[in-house]
Amino acid sequence: MKHMLGTFSIILVAALLLGACTPAAPAESAAPEAKQFKIGMANFSQCCAYFIGMNEAVLDEASQYPNVEIISTDANGDAAKLNSDIEDLIAKGVDGIIISGAWLEQLPAAMDSIQKAGIPAVLVDRQWKSGYTSYVGPENFKIGQQDGQYIVDRLKGEGVLVVLKGGPADNSIGLNRTNGMLDVVQKEAGITVINAPDWGGWSEDGGLKQMENLLAANPKIDAVFCENDSMCLGAQRAIADASRTDEMFLCGVDGQKEALLQIKNGTNYACTGLNNSDQIGRSGFNRMMAILAGAVPPKDTYLPSPLITIDNVLKFYDPDSLF
Repeated sequence: MKHMLGTFSIILVAALLLGACTPAAPAESAAPEAKQFKIGMANFSQCCAYFIGMNEAVLDEASQYPNVEIISTDANGDAAKLNSDIEDLIAKGVDGIIISGAWLEQLPAAMDSIQKAGIPAVLVDRQWKSGYTSYVGPENFKIGQQDGQYIVDRLKGEGVLVVLKGGPADNSIGLNRTNGMLDVVQKEAGITVINAPDWGGWSEDGGLKQMENLLAANPKIDAVFCENDSMCLGAQRAIADASRTDEMFLCGVDGQKEALLQIKNGTNYACTGLNNSDQIGRSGFNRMMAILAGAVPPKDTYLPSPLITIDNVLKFYDPDSLF
């Protein structure tokens, strides 16, 4: 028995010695810590559903990344405030800035500061002439042409068309949309074009007020073109209040979900051109992330902007869209 215990002790010591000599399994290396990114979202305005949707789309898309922080600002339509907001974002050490310029035509001081800081700038919706890294948004003249062709075809070349503009006078987005529409419509001698007496301010209330003025001044109207859907939705309300719904149809631009619902329901809201701020905001954010990852992006990306009518609205209508 003692012999057996002695033998067992020798075996145990040998096993322990062998274990001590065996190299330990390497410990798993810790995963590298994810780089933290800070991105500015500089908004010229949050006045309307379109621009609010753009900002919310960026925030929602960024929420999928725990290592990305978005600092969002609102200049309330004040160019000096937008300049100041961008300077503040640079001072906070952001890695990139997404700019939603609304109706602002240029912002040279801020763009110079961004370039001097070596920070990438992605423009969404509003395209300026220089100073930016990449642009993502619509080709507005072409959208206007699509609306114009629909109007001509439906009127069969004859009728009274009223036009609601967002303003101000130098707003290239609105100008391109209206000029694209007129490029088609004005080839038809039988179509009379009447402009609203003032700017609609891109809002439903503005569209409603301008349409009230147009209805009072024009006993016969066959079609309405608006530079965006919000104004057209307001115009549609004014037309209904005047009991003239069956007299005319409306065409807008943007693809706002409330407008798409009207098209889907077969109302007198007949067409719009897709320019969805939810889609543009997400595309702008992903463009910025690609740049920060080292990609070299195209300078300008024009997103597809198909005409939406009763025939294809179900393809585009999403009640849960942010815009």
